[in-house]
Amino acid sequence: MPHFWEGVLVTLQALVLGSLISFSVGLVWALAFRAPTRFVRWPVGVVTEFIRNTPLLVQLFFMYFVLPEFGVQFSALTTGIIAIGVHYSTYTAQVYRAGIEAVPAGQWEAARALSLPYGRTWTVVILPQAIRRVIPALGNYVIAMLKDTPLLASIGVLELLQKSRLEAAQTFQYTEALTVVGIAFIVIAYPSSLLLRALERRLVR
Repeated sequence: MPHFWEGVLVTLQALVLGSLISFSVGLVWALAFRAPTRFVRWPVGVVTEFIRNTPLLVQLFFMYFVLPEFGVQFSALTTGIIAIGVHYSTYTAQVYRAGIEAVPAGQWEAARALSLPYGRTWTVVILPQAIRRVIPALGNYVIAMLKDTPLLASIGVLELLQKSRLEAAQTFQYTEALTVVGIAFIVIAYPSSLLLRALERRLVR
């Protein structure tokens, strides 16, 4: 089963790093949406809408096959991680926006009354409350990213599904191999959801 465990590690790597990219870049998008000038908001809106409304598979192909023609080239796994992270950042951006807008207006007024600097208002008052509210929604996108990791096989990444298929091709035991893959995805997804629920309970205290 060495191929199987190698596939598990690649899938976990893509999931963890892709999630970190999507959460951090998504927050940048969300803050850009609230920029005081439309010359920032409008381009960000166009870019995020374009990314969100084109298939992840097309974006993978573009980054892996087209960008090298312009001198931008990464390994297949790095390309997959970046593509997944950036693609889902456009969704997490909307989640952050909803969380920010849900913060009561009184919190902004209290920060102004205390003469808190603009940056400190965001980091100390607004963002902690907003992020606390959106943990469940962000967790849903972690699971969605996990389910999209098999798409990385299209650019040559030997993740969990592809590794299992290669192993099954040697033994012709496709039923067993694919069943194990399904179970493995559940084993990865379920503890992730439990961890996120625990984090949510801790943050709402």
